[in-house]
Amino acid sequence: MRRGARSGLVVLAAIVGLAASSCGNGVIDKSTDGVPPAEATGTLRVLIPSFPASTKGREAFDKVVQDFHRTYPKMKVEPDFATYNNLNEKMSTSIAAGIPYDVMVTGVGWIQPFASKRIFTDLAPYGVTPDVIREKSVAAMIPPATYDGKLYAYPLIADARAVALRISAFKEAGLDPDKPPTSLAEIKVAAEKLTKRDASGTITRSGFDLASATGFRQSFTTFLSSTGTMLYVNGEPNFNNQQGLETLLWIKSMINNVQAYGQQNAAQQPLVLTGEAAMGIVGGAVDCSDKGIGQKNCDDLKYFRFDSGKEIEYVGGDLASIGSRSRHKDAAWAFIQSLTQPTTLDAIAKLNKKLPAYKDAGNSPQAKSNPLSKFVADGLVHAVNENSPPANWLEMRGNFDIQLTQAVLGQKDPAKVLANLAGQSR
Repeated sequence: MRRGARSGLVVLAAIVGLAASSCGNGVIDKSTDGVPPAEATGTLRVLIPSFPASTKGREAFDKVVQDFHRTYPKMKVEPDFATYNNLNEKMSTSIAAGIPYDVMVTGVGWIQPFASKRIFTDLAPYGVTPDVIREKSVAAMIPPATYDGKLYAYPLIADARAVALRISAFKEAGLDPDKPPTSLAEIKVAAEKLTKRDASGTITRSGFDLASATGFRQSFTTFLSSTGTMLYVNGEPNFNNQQGLETLLWIKSMINNVQAYGQQNAAQQPLVLTGEAAMGIVGGAVDCSDKGIGQKNCDDLKYFRFDSGKEIEYVGGDLASIGSRSRHKDAAWAFIQSLTQPTTLDAIAKLNKKLPAYKDAGNSPQAKSNPLSKFVADGLVHAVNENSPPANWLEMRGNFDIQLTQAVLGQKDPAKVLANLAGQSR
């Protein structure tokens, strides 16, 4: 759900070429598939952005390795603690060196591009089916983990979003915070009442923070989903329609009306949490301690979900895949099983301020740690995302942000922008 991929097409093209030309170069390990786990030797290479570069992050990862070694005691584990900014480059470099990763963790929207280039392995031989994920994890993660009818990833953590309002701001504007607006039309009316300006007309408090300082792709996807319209269906664009146009025009009507374009604070945290906005999109956790926003701020917040015909909660997340060129696929699956132990997912969720992607996330330690995490955990049944994007999605993400911004700022016709994006989604 995120993640600076404007160079995705170039990197993917490089991966395809390298995959065709570097088969086996540099790979020393013999395959351990079929070898009894207790006797298997070699090095399992893991590309994993889910553990931050901190002492606590490394300690949590070491516990995963310890659990894996209960099954594969003689195998070494070589982690690469990447970030989502350099994940593509890490993958292409590993293939160029002829030493592919065995386990790769990526995000929602990444599975289709890499599965289509045969970089990931179908998880069916390991019993991973839609029914398994539906029973043990978050059902909304099934389409993002699927390509050509097959599952290529297993969910680890969920990156959920909600909407927050300031109770004091609502009361000041004569609005009822216990009856928040949920549809796009209602939100616009309320946001205009909540917006404050100085004598020169400059906005001093946004009526609604669209959380779109870096682009409108996720905001557009979220608002569109609340109308019951998914961005993609079976890899085909589903936004070049009346619902898509109305959603884009709604965003256009909000920018520089209830929020200045590009507004963000120095901490780059949601404006509603600091009182710089009366309403706005927020992430999946809030720190109510004195080290965070403080209890007074937390007590002034109330959370709700978008509903313009369908109650929704935008959810991205991290998913684990097995490399198709791995010589240790069975061991890679065993490592993913260690990653998906509830205690491990709890640790990853805490480190990333997100939710463990297991079924009972509402009762997880992270959900119980703060009111916002509890709210989004209870709303996972309403989870939506890009659904099933096309194989060129990493390129399309950047295109969406650029072209939607041009439409919102009046530089291009909104209808033509949607038609153009739909045409590029192939």
